[in-house]
Amino acid sequence: MHNQQKPSAAASGCPIDHSPSSAPSTSGCPIDHTALNPLNQMPTLSQSPTSASQSIALPTSRTESSIPREPGAKWEYPSPQQFYNALVRKGWETPEEHVETMVDIHNFLNEQAWGEVLKWEKRVSSDGDEEPHLARFKGRPGEMSPKARFWLFAGWLLPTRFNTEPPFDRHDWVVRRPKTGEEVRYVIDYYSAPPEPDGSPVFSLDVRPALDSFGSVKERIAVATEEAWATFRESSPAGSSPLRS
Repeated sequence: MHNQQKPSAAASGCPIDHSPSSAPSTSGCPIDHTALNPLNQMPTLSQSPTSASQSIALPTSRTESSIPREPGAKWEYPSPQQFYNALVRKGWETPEEHVETMVDIHNFLNEQAWGEVLKWEKRVSSDGDEEPHLARFKGRPGEMSPKARFWLFAGWLLPTRFNTEPPFDRHDWVVRRPKTGEEVRYVIDYYSAPPEPDGSPVFSLDVRPALDSFGSVKERIAVATEEAWATFRESSPAGSSPLRS
């Protein structure tokens, strides 16, 4: 699919349990993206240990993302210490020695998601002078999107053909187009995929504009048509033309 890919993270395994038995309230990103500081639109997270059970010191440095939040400024990812505090606050069983790997995976997936957003944005704007910005975002791990529900139903009907596991997380990202000021909501479903032979985790991202406007509906239809046509051509016998009998 145009808006889906399966990035591999360079790690020995994902320490987050994404199995179907995990409760929805504990299966998404631990960072509460609704609690934003209005001064900088960043999650307010402590850099000091908040749990008496923490036995090792964790880095407090934050990594700058490639994702613009306004002209001249980019979003920053939480430090391992902030990430750990968020895990503890949610009551997750947290192996401290894996926190830095978890942060790397979290950051990697967000970078991949932004790359997919840019692919969509390039379809509607050829002006490379003004890059779109991620204005705000919200984690919605307990809410399945209509598309995710559809594919889950398809997996129930045809389990050998479609995925039978729901996404382990969902984000809604609101992207602002600086030239027009228009804001477009994107829905991102995060899926776990079968791991690599060496045990490295693999994830699948389904990124697409929400069906909030005529323009988004048109782009979704156009992409679906292009993908269906490409699949049809690939399945046609070699050397034959699909337009001739």
